[in-house]
Amino acid sequence: MEIRDLKKLARFSEEKLLKIPVFPSDKMFFDLYALLPGQAQKAHAHAGSDKVYYVLEGEVVVQVGEEEALLAPGMAALAPAGEVHGVRNESASPALLLVVMAPKP
Repeated sequence: MEIRDLKKLARFSEEKLLKIPVFPSDKMFFDLYALLPGQAQKAHAHAGSDKVYYVLEGEVVVQVGEEEALLAPGMAALAPAGEVHGVRNESASPALLLVVMAPKP
């Protein structure tokens, strides 16, 4: 059995949002996204893959299609295949998200 301690994997970069693989797989990805204040993931889409953003720490603004929402710890958002999506940290604190996407593009 593979087990990961997400708190120990988490790290931040002053340069850009970090995407930290938790369980690499050829069928899906299961990553941590670490965003310092002001960092963002550019809005984009995946034609055949669904993505879920789940907030572990901090707050982020998630965009899916034309909608945006502020997510706090314990909240999740679904970006269905083909929908433009992205995330940004507009707060004054770091944010840590669990991000799952399947199938892996």
